[in-house]
Amino acid sequence: MKWRYILLLVIMLSLGAGMRSVAAIDCSDGNINNLDIGQLEICKNESQKELDMSLAATAPLETEVKKLGARIATLQKGINTALAKLKTTETGIKERSEKVSTQYLVLSVKIREMYIRLRSQPLWVSLLSNTGMGQARLELSLRQESSDRDKQIIVNLVQEIGSLEADKKKLEIQKAQLAKLQAELDKQSDFFEGEVAKAKAYQKDLTGKIAALSAKQQAIISARSGSYITGVGSVPISGDYDATIAGFKEKAPSGSFAVFSFGAHTHRNGMSQYGAKKRAEDGQDYKKILNAYYKKEPVQKDTGGDIKVIGYDSMNFEEKYLYGIAEMPDSWHKEALKAQAVAARTFAYRNYKTQNKAICTDEHCQAFSKNKADNPPQAWREAVQETRGMILEDISTQYSAIAGGYLNTSGWDTADGSGGDIWTSKAWESKANAPWFYKAWYREVKSSGTNRYSDSNSDCGRKPWMSTEEMSDIINAWLVLKRGEGNGVDTGRVLPVTINQCSVGGQTGDPYSVSDLRSKLSNPVTSISSVTTRNNNNGQTTEVVFQTNRGELSISGSEFKQVFNTRAPGYLAIHQGSFTFINIEKK
Repeated sequence: MKWRYILLLVIMLSLGAGMRSVAAIDCSDGNINNLDIGQLEICKNESQKELDMSLAATAPLETEVKKLGARIATLQKGINTALAKLKTTETGIKERSEKVSTQYLVLSVKIREMYIRLRSQPLWVSLLSNTGMGQARLELSLRQESSDRDKQIIVNLVQEIGSLEADKKKLEIQKAQLAKLQAELDKQSDFFEGEVAKAKAYQKDLTGKIAALSAKQQAIISARSGSYITGVGSVPISGDYDATIAGFKEKAPSGSFAVFSFGAHTHRNGMSQYGAKKRAEDGQDYKKILNAYYKKEPVQKDTGGDIKVIGYDSMNFEEKYLYGIAEMPDSWHKEALKAQAVAARTFAYRNYKTQNKAICTDEHCQAFSKNKADNPPQAWREAVQETRGMILEDISTQYSAIAGGYLNTSGWDTADGSGGDIWTSKAWESKANAPWFYKAWYREVKSSGTNRYSDSNSDCGRKPWMSTEEMSDIINAWLVLKRGEGNGVDTGRVLPVTINQCSVGGQTGDPYSVSDLRSKLSNPVTSISSVTTRNNNNGQTTEVVFQTNRGELSISGSEFKQVFNTRAPGYLAIHQGSFTFINIEKK
């Protein structure tokens, strides 16, 4: 039977699990903390192989259980029908038995009467006593007819008794057969369900181990994802020329590639601060700016009293806390400052003050400076005073320095509110010369601190551009990680080649070199003639298309970002957490 072969496969897998090819490495839970990075990656690879084998074995088991369930349902229906028929047969046998008993009693009486009659009046006496031959023949005929009828009754009765006995035996055999069939079906069902349950438990354990061993790659991706949100106060005003498109075109060698991000370290919700700056400079007042980003007009509320601030206890909400908001340079246009004041007031008022909760003082809430609160710049103080008590109702007034030209809450942040081929020239952030609007990221972003990014942070000794070999390596990493290509690849070693010199997310490891990873593929990418980046009308990169030595390769935007952030050398990264909006330039 098919299930016997499946059982054999499960047993072989179980034996294989007990004889993993890690004789020199103890991958048990008790020893896992004693292993170095290379050993951990070997253990992860072995666990992944076991999981793949177990999944392959479990799939037919689960299919068999489903098929068996259908068969059991059909057979159970047949068993129930057979049992109903047996019940009818059993009732019929009982009725026939009662009828036979009655016939037997009648026959006994007839036999007794015949015996008495034959003894008391033999046939020859009866014939001689008749008055004539006609009467004698009639008597003889009647006796013969009665005798034949009685004989037939006896024969029928004997046959019926024999048939009853045979039917009773057949009934018992059928009952036993049905009971055995039911037991076998139950046993098979229990077996398959038990094997699947054990396999699932084994897979769950393996999945947990693989997740732990893959945490290194996740830590690197997380560190490069731009998960923290930046206000204008954290954005270097000067910019970094090498990270601009002008710097790339001027300095990068021919054939180089650079990955440029539209916006970074942003949730893309609410107000773009650089967008507000340029809108104000172009004549929009703070109410129009707020309506553009939040689709709301501010209303007057009683915002007097104190607010709790972590690290400072309580302070006056309007004249101390709001004076200390350090989210926008006071040198910016007053209407932009007033829009910022209303957004900051609304955020703190709705989420903390009215709920009597203490508000934090960094980017997790909104940046606050006690020094600024004690000595507020005149322009900022006036912006707070002139909008006193004004908030936006029933919305979350999120904001960030640079959203990259598109916002989830209001769409394209352009002069005419539309996208299209030339949207970048219309984007308010582009018109404001926002330094992070279109940037190739290649410097370290620190894991903590007030200013986590600076134009003077480490660049790991490199520029933001990549050679053809390095970009080909990114595509080869994608072939391995996302297409499953390669022979004998330890995916845990697909890390930045510079991970030990320039740690990302606090991680180190044993990465494949560019040539080593290339050697794992039977048909690696070695040359790229062109690249096309396709973005949709929702500010998302949908596809990156490379023309390579092995033909056209199309990679989704999200997969490219994930693989790039996993493998790119140095501190190169796409700092976009919840979205992917990029462009790849080739010189």
